[in-house]
Amino acid sequence: MKSVCFSGHRRLKITKEMKLFLYYKICELVENGCDNFYAGGALGWDMLCEETIINLKKEKYPHIHLNLILPCPPEEQTLKWSQKDIKRYQNIISQSDYIFTVSDSYYDGCMKERNELMLKLCDCLVCYFNPKRFASGTGQTVRMAEKKGIEIFNLFNV
Repeated sequence: MKSVCFSGHRRLKITKEMKLFLYYKICELVENGCDNFYAGGALGWDMLCEETIINLKKEKYPHIHLNLILPCPPEEQTLKWSQKDIKRYQNIISQSDYIFTVSDSYYDGCMKERNELMLKLCDCLVCYFNPKRFASGTGQTVRMAEKKGIEIFNLFNV
């Protein structure tokens, strides 16, 4: 296993335990040979994962890579975001190793296309998926990963 992608809900209560479990899961994956991490630049779970990779890269694993696969240009993706979230996002972008934008502009379906591309690039998916939110983009991504036989680590129940 060499590469990991992340998918999770935008609205979630981030706890200390969740952060710690994610940290140790990523460390375990790196120790088992993963060095490329793909995330979609969304609020919530994506940002938590991206910032965890950035911190681990600085503290412990300088060889790992954070690759952003964005659905559309940052200025369109963040149109309805708060200034605080935009600043966080810009900080993540500035520390990413690679940035790819799926589309030159937002369109209905660019998020799904982003998720499909991330799944093509990864060997496993680390997600935060509440099965009660089956119709969500994360639910769609988990189902696509299952269809492709990609290993899934769901950190929802931690």
